[in-house]
Amino acid sequence: MSLLSPDVWAGKIFVDGWVEGGSGERAVVEPATGETLGTVGVASVEDVQRAATRAAHAQRDWAARPHPERAAVLRRAGQLWEQHGEEIDQWIVRESGSIPPKARLETHTAAAICNESAALPSYPSGRVLPSAEPRWSFSRRKPVGVVSVIAPFNFPLILSIRSVAPALALGNAVLLKPDPRTAVCGGVALVRIFQEAGLPDGLVQLLVGGAEVGEAVVSAPEVAVVSFTGSTKAGRIVGRMAAANLKRVHLELGGNSALVVLPGADLAKAASAAAFGSFMHQGQICMTTGRHVVHESLHDEFVARLAEKASHLPVGNPAREQVALGPVIDHQQLGRIDDIVQRTVLAGARLAAGGTSEGLFYRPTVLAHVSTDMPAYAEEVFGPVAPVVPFESVEQAIELASGTEYGLSLGILGDVGTAMRVADAVPSGIVHINEQTVADEPNVPFGGVGVSGNGSRFGGAEANLEAFTDVQWLTVRSEIAPYPF
Repeated sequence: MSLLSPDVWAGKIFVDGWVEGGSGERAVVEPATGETLGTVGVASVEDVQRAATRAAHAQRDWAARPHPERAAVLRRAGQLWEQHGEEIDQWIVRESGSIPPKARLETHTAAAICNESAALPSYPSGRVLPSAEPRWSFSRRKPVGVVSVIAPFNFPLILSIRSVAPALALGNAVLLKPDPRTAVCGGVALVRIFQEAGLPDGLVQLLVGGAEVGEAVVSAPEVAVVSFTGSTKAGRIVGRMAAANLKRVHLELGGNSALVVLPGADLAKAASAAAFGSFMHQGQICMTTGRHVVHESLHDEFVARLAEKASHLPVGNPAREQVALGPVIDHQQLGRIDDIVQRTVLAGARLAAGGTSEGLFYRPTVLAHVSTDMPAYAEEVFGPVAPVVPFESVEQAIELASGTEYGLSLGILGDVGTAMRVADAVPSGIVHINEQTVADEPNVPFGGVGVSGNGSRFGGAEANLEAFTDVQWLTVRSEIAPYPF
């Protein structure tokens, strides 16, 4: 039987085993064709409470196990992602509309994240502190207990595993709520991998559902930390719920990232970088290049080159054809993308390429003569749309790149010295010089500022320790201290 055989999980959630969800079932739909690929169970609020109670119980034993035991489970999980990569890739392609190279990136990254996380159990977890008293004084890291992970549809595997793996490695249990549209590659696959890796029962619970399940995994008393990746609108709601329940919350939210093209930049390379930044995975990435800020001396040729690339990028079913772009996730998203494009054209922008769709396949789109108040520039589109705005001076480029409430990623192409001036002046959690805006690695701290996040970071030992452990102060004396009472 294959790892993801529906015989195991069809129509079920995972709460101490594969069981029927309290809210029935939901179809797993392929965006490219509308075909039903299977069904997953849908959890109820009661399922969440049962899962949280069980997770809290299992976590205590898991945290007490020797660190090599926890590390071994993570290492085995890393191997299993590689061994079952081809099967999981196919689910990512069909369920989320990914092209195969993007799907392979997800499974490869999942393996790398597990391998990185395998080092966390043996990472130094404390410090010796000076004390004014005759005692030893220490700070040490302790698991928080139960972590809720809420993940989106666009990179369903990476954006789940990047929190699940380090949380487990550090001795926690996890309640995982994937986006219901990608519940197999963002949820079922993780449970099956960790089952095969030997993770003890109760430590990962899979809870597919809507807003009521999301609220329940945030507010459950057993949950200490919430890790949320998604839109800024939804993140504000999660943040408010977490604050009301005194939970620590890590929010990685939306973006409207700028790519600044400086005078003298190589236009052929710049157009290639820009096309990748805006059109990779149909622009459905938080780091997508949402604004192209281009020096006026290069603007017209840049638009022409980018439009030429857009017009020749093949769009189609990534499971059946060799394409550069697959479908967007659903009709609601398609309608939103097209509405933003049409309103921007009505406001005076020139449609240089794209702007049309067939089914859920939206053509890569380039908009010229865009001003900062137009919808495609001011809003996060989350689609394959590239608005281009010219600038006259470096100071104006800085002003344009900074002129948004988002602050996730920034790309700067051209002279490194000038690029450093821009990098130093623009608020952004991530900056890439002579690269576009979409990039990540398992060992780097990842996160945004402004409405792109609350300053939390994912990735790397220090960031993961901050995210998924608490600091405890511990003192030791050789005998009971004297007191005046």
